[in-house]
Amino acid sequence: MRIAVIGTGYVGLVAGACFAGAGQDVTCVDMEPGRVAALRRGEMPLYEPGLEALVRRNHEAGRLRFTTDLPAAVAASQVVFIAVGTPMGASGGADLQYVLTAAGQIGRALRHYTVVVDKSTVPVGTADRVHAVIAQHTEHAFDVVSNPEFLKEGAALDDFLRPDRVIVGTRSERARQLMRELYAPFVGDGRALLFMDPRSAELTKYAANAMLATRISFMNDVATLCERVDADVEQVRQGMGLDPRIGSGFLQPGIGYGGSCFPKDVRALMATAHDVGLELDLLKAVEATNARQKRSLLTKALRHYGDLSQRTFAVWGLSFKPRTDDMREAPSVEIIEGLLTRGARVQCHDPVARDAARRCFADRVSYASTCYDAAEGADGLFLATEWSDFRHPDLRRLWRLMRQPVIFDGRNALDPEEARAAGFTYFGIGRG
Repeated sequence: MRIAVIGTGYVGLVAGACFAGAGQDVTCVDMEPGRVAALRRGEMPLYEPGLEALVRRNHEAGRLRFTTDLPAAVAASQVVFIAVGTPMGASGGADLQYVLTAAGQIGRALRHYTVVVDKSTVPVGTADRVHAVIAQHTEHAFDVVSNPEFLKEGAALDDFLRPDRVIVGTRSERARQLMRELYAPFVGDGRALLFMDPRSAELTKYAANAMLATRISFMNDVATLCERVDADVEQVRQGMGLDPRIGSGFLQPGIGYGGSCFPKDVRALMATAHDVGLELDLLKAVEATNARQKRSLLTKALRHYGDLSQRTFAVWGLSFKPRTDDMREAPSVEIIEGLLTRGARVQCHDPVARDAARRCFADRVSYASTCYDAAEGADGLFLATEWSDFRHPDLRRLWRLMRQPVIFDGRNALDPEEARAAGFTYFGIGRG
C-alpha cells in the first residue's frame, strides 16, 4: 500500500517509519527543505529510542522516502495521513491552521479515491471540517478518518508496533476495510482495533489524556496532604494501587506533568466544553494543582535557604520525562527560571536534552557533561527528571562534591533514608 504522511514531527515520523517497517511504501512530506535533507542523511529532528535505526533501515531499503513535493506524494497514495502540529491557540483550544492548510493542499492533489486520516490531535468536529475543505478542491471520491495517536514519548515505537488499542473513527465501510488492512500487522494477535464514529474518536484522545492528567494531579494533592499530616505518599500510593478498581498507573507523585500532550489536551478539552456551554470544573482544578506542583520544589528551597541569590544549584534532568529530549512545559523550566530570577546560578545536566536546553536558556545556565560535574560546588541539587542515570548516584561522591549537601527530589527517585544517612538534607514530594 502506498502511504503519504504529511508532517515529520514526532507523530508523523514515528508513524511513517513504523508503517515502512511493516512493508508499506511510505513518503513523508515536510515543507522545510533543510529538515527533509537532514532526514535523507539519517539525521533525526528529535530523540526517540530506536527511531533513528528504524528510519535509516527503511530509507536505505527504499520503503521510506522524504520529500517537499506534497502534490506528488498525495497523488500517488491510497492513504494520506495528516500529522502536522496543532498548537494551543489564544483561547486554549487547538489551532487548526496547519491541519486545514494541509487539507486544502490534499484536495488539490487528489487524483483517485483516497482515505485521508487525521493523525494529529484535533478537537471534536475536525474531521467534518477537513472533509469540507477537501471537497472544495476536488471532485474525486475520498473519505476522512479520525485515527488519534496514543504514543508515549520514550516508548513510541513499542506503542505503535504493539498497541493496546487502535481507534479508527469512520462511517465509511470502504475506509474501514482499508484501515483494517493497514493496521493488520500491528493488531493481528488480538490487540484491539476499535471502530467508532469520527467525533467519538476525536473526543477519546482528549478524554484519555485528561483522565491521566487528573490521576497525576490527584496524587500530587494527596502528596501535599501527606506533608501536612506526616504521612508517606509512597506507602499511600502502594496501598491505593493494589485496589484493582484503581490500579497503580499514573499514581506517582512529583512536580507535575508537562510535554506536548497533557497540558495542551487538557486545555483543548476545556475549550471544547466551554464552546458548547459546559465548564469542566474538575479539569480547572487539575490545571491549578499542576501549576502549584511545578513550583513546589522552589517553594521548599525558599523556605530552607531564605535568600537564593549568589547561590549555585545543580539541576538533574531537563526533559519533561525520561527517554526524550522534549522540554515543552517541562517542570525543570519553571524551576530554573525561578532560580535565575532570584539571582542564583544554575548548573544543569540531562542525558539527551542539552540542545533543547540551549534553545531555551542559551548561556544563562551552564551545561555539565555529567551529573557529578553539575553538582560540583552546588548549594543544593534539584532532581527534576527521573532518568535511570540519577536513581542510584554515588552519594558519598556527591556529598564531597557539593558545597551544601541538600537534595530536592522532585520525582521521589532516591531513598530518603539512604540520602539522610549519607549526610544529606532531603526534601521529596509527600514523604512526610
